Amino acid sequence: MNKSDLIEALAKKEELKDKEAVEIVNMVFKGFTKTLKEGKRIEIRGFGSFTAREYDAYTGRNPKTGKQVTVGKKKLPYFKVGKELKARVNG
Repeated sequence: MNKSDLIEALAKKEELKDKEAVEIVNMVFKGFTKTLKEGKRIEIRGFGSFTAREYDAYTGRNPKTGKQVTVGKKKLPYFKVGKELKARVNG
């Protein structure tokens, strides 16, 4: 399922106009993004949790040229699956 599938499913289930469903989905994603940028945690009971993990700078290698490059410090989103979702997926 991708974002457009999610929008379509929401619009159909809740009998919304496509524009309204787009606004709702975008609002949720923007809220998630803002929360992670602030360094806060998102927990959805029965589904999982999202956090932003910080990684230090390191020296990497460009696979095409083989030259060393410096990769700066960064934050990346991380998802940890919840027990209930794991159980549902595994049957």
